[in-house]
Amino acid sequence: MTSKELSKGKALQYRNGGWKYSVATRYLLFLFIAILFYVSLAPQLLPERYDIKVGMRSEKDIVAPMQIPDNKATLKAQEQAAERVQPMYSIILMKNDSLLLSMLDRIERLNQDDQVSSEDKAAIYKDEIPQRMQDYVQNFVTNSKASGAYGEKLLEEMRKTIQEQTYRIPEETYLKIPRLRSEDISEMKLVARDIVPRLMNDQIADAQTARAKVAEMVSISSLSQRTAREVLQELVKMVITANKFYDDDLTKETKVRERENTPQVYIKQGDVLVKKGDIITEETYELLDENKLLKNEVNYWPQLGLVMFSALLSLGLLMYIRQSNNHKFKYNNAQLLMMVLVFVITIGILHLVGILQTAERPYFGYLAPIAIGSMLITILLDMSLALVSSMVFSVLASIILNVHQGQIFDFHFGFFTMVVSLAAMFSIHRASQRSTLFKGAIMVCLFGSFAVFALALIDQGNWTQMTTLYAVGFAFVGGLLTAILVIGLMPFFEATFGILSALKLVELSNPNHPLLRKLLTETPGTYHHSVMVGNLSEAAAEAIGANGLLCRVGSYYHDIGKTKRPSYFIENQNNIENPHDSIDPKISKSIIIAHARDGVEMQKEYKLPKPIRDIAEQHHGTTFLHFFYHKALRQAEEQGVEPDFTEDDFRYPGPKAQSKESAIVGIADSVEAAVRSLRQPTVDQVESMIEKIIKGRLDDHQFNDCDLTMRELDVVSQTLKEAVMGIFHSRIEYPEEIKKTKAAQDVPANAQKEKSE
Repeated sequence: MTSKELSKGKALQYRNGGWKYSVATRYLLFLFIAILFYVSLAPQLLPERYDIKVGMRSEKDIVAPMQIPDNKATLKAQEQAAERVQPMYSIILMKNDSLLLSMLDRIERLNQDDQVSSEDKAAIYKDEIPQRMQDYVQNFVTNSKASGAYGEKLLEEMRKTIQEQTYRIPEETYLKIPRLRSEDISEMKLVARDIVPRLMNDQIADAQTARAKVAEMVSISSLSQRTAREVLQELVKMVITANKFYDDDLTKETKVRERENTPQVYIKQGDVLVKKGDIITEETYELLDENKLLKNEVNYWPQLGLVMFSALLSLGLLMYIRQSNNHKFKYNNAQLLMMVLVFVITIGILHLVGILQTAERPYFGYLAPIAIGSMLITILLDMSLALVSSMVFSVLASIILNVHQGQIFDFHFGFFTMVVSLAAMFSIHRASQRSTLFKGAIMVCLFGSFAVFALALIDQGNWTQMTTLYAVGFAFVGGLLTAILVIGLMPFFEATFGILSALKLVELSNPNHPLLRKLLTETPGTYHHSVMVGNLSEAAAEAIGANGLLCRVGSYYHDIGKTKRPSYFIENQNNIENPHDSIDPKISKSIIIAHARDGVEMQKEYKLPKPIRDIAEQHHGTTFLHFFYHKALRQAEEQGVEPDFTEDDFRYPGPKAQSKESAIVGIADSVEAAVRSLRQPTVDQVESMIEKIIKGRLDDHQFNDCDLTMRELDVVSQTLKEAVMGIFHSRIEYPEEIKKTKAAQDVPANAQKEKSE
């Protein structure tokens, strides 16, 4: 099945599911959570406003309830940031080697002209070479302005700098140039192509520093003629220019950016604005008035801020659940309602403990069994949801348990809550017995006490030996209270919401349960079959991330209905005739089909949870009883009458599997029965049989109402194959054994007999 088909099926299911799957109900629950956050945090977060006037004395300390902007300090900080900006430079690269090569080309052509004397050539070079340099720079500046590649101020700075740093070639050099031969000039070009780019690759603010390296580089070059070296050295010095220039625009932009990036300076939250007994000045009054701390006007901004804060916390939970792959709480509003109740209980406990707190006794906050929320969500819903909820609980605890005036959060309680929540989650996430909760409580006690002691060591200035002892002791007691409350609340949630926790599943798997004892004593064959199906289905479910424990326990009870007519099922027909051989196939069909319905009724009598009953009711889906249908067809043909039945009359009534677990148990049920029917199964037979069973159910549309994907079915198939190999290892012949068996069949009978003896 494709994801699109699954989504459509789920959407139809949820539209018809009443309030439990109503989208409107889901959003109302998250709205309630947001309101819960607002109401619980309002006493701590909404700032106090003061009824004061200029000239009167303050009756108490007035502290900043939040960060208050200090505009004067901000302006000063901005100017200081701008003053710290150093002059900015930009790099402009010209192709100086191209200029030099063009000069050498001009020299080569003119030197070959015999009609011009050496003196005239020297005079031409003296005028032309410097001019070429000036023209090259001017053309570069003009073209860059036209293209907008660089700013005009920067280009002007470039032109000015290059002009100031112009290198003047000595007079004698111009006299040497006419003596250069074409071979010399060719060698000079090769050297120029190497030296000039190497020098210009550096950032050059003063060309003289780069020109100082020219003599050495030319002297070690491949030029053999002294005249060529001397001329090239002077020409290279002339074309070498600065390429790093002061950029006034960039400097100003950087200063503006630094001003803009300078953070606003604030008066810190908790700083004393007015001490008790001080006279209210005009400046102080204006500061309080600007920040809406006076009672002379209504200020709704804090309320709006708290609404937004609460909405963000609620939205975070909503978005996580929307993105979650766990459909148990993603779509089921009953599960979400349970999560809401957990939040109500946890927040209520925080406020109850908060009543005991004072500024002088903040350590009473560690008595709060704050890990209760994370433990309940881990056991009843999902560990990943518990992790996200723990983050929210940490934020709430750091606000609700904060007794320090002028602070929004108390890091101590936030850190403590996260530590004990994580300790609780990782201690009980695989809990299989209720005693495990006490082990989790011990871990909460130890890690909570350890966290508090660590905080006391870090913040020694605010902790005395006595307060540290009290805090550690309360944290330890809080862990024990957590276990007591969780154990007390678990039955309420299980009964009210029909929750099938891992602890409940393990209890139901006890062989002493009346139904399982009945199954064992009255139908031992079915009991053994159910145990095998449980092992197979658990392995397959865990391979795709489904609830393996639910599959195993559900498998134990899935055929409990067979205890009403045990002899009509083949696994219980030891040394007796098959009663189906002598009765009408329609009656056989009714007996076989009835075991699912009978099982559900028996489970209802013993008040087994609905997920277990669903597996018993859905594990066959609406599959087709081929054997009895074809038997009925043969009988009708032998009697010469038209069949008064259709294929639909020989199908289970369903419903089809509504969950991955029900579908997996159904597949494992068929696989176990099929393997048991094979006398000498081989690996290929087992693999082919499993694929055939899954394909048959897929073609029969048995998986349309559950969210199994094709990829997951492939994983289930492979896992069942491996599990069957392990469980029925002694009965399955592997390829090597098949070869040995075939070879043995070629040995004479007497030899075989002797060999076996």
